[in-house]
Amino acid sequence: MTKAYIFMFVAIFCEVAGTLLLPSTQNFTKIIPTFIAATCYLTALYCLTHVLHKIPIAIVYATWSGLGIFTIAIFGYFFFKQSLSWQAVLGLFLIVVGVVLVNSFSSRVI
Repeated sequence: MTKAYIFMFVAIFCEVAGTLLLPSTQNFTKIIPTFIAATCYLTALYCLTHVLHKIPIAIVYATWSGLGIFTIAIFGYFFFKQSLSWQAVLGLFLIVVGVVLVNSFSSRVI
């Protein structure tokens, strides 16, 4: 199970890296950033295929998208000087809390 979470965090890292590279691709006209961004996305999807053998898809996707959104918003604030209102910060905090809850109780059957 630990290996699955390692793959998931690698997938999140690659997806975030690919997303952060999108502005530098300049609408996919710059070949090197475009190639790196595409490679990051493909690596993220490849890693997710390994995770799906151990963790249900609903949990994987909630974790991947939630932590990806959180990380991109934080990096956007620091690297691209994008502002975050207190409501956005609260929402990001709630996303992290939701991801923790989903993963903490995912092995229990409703």
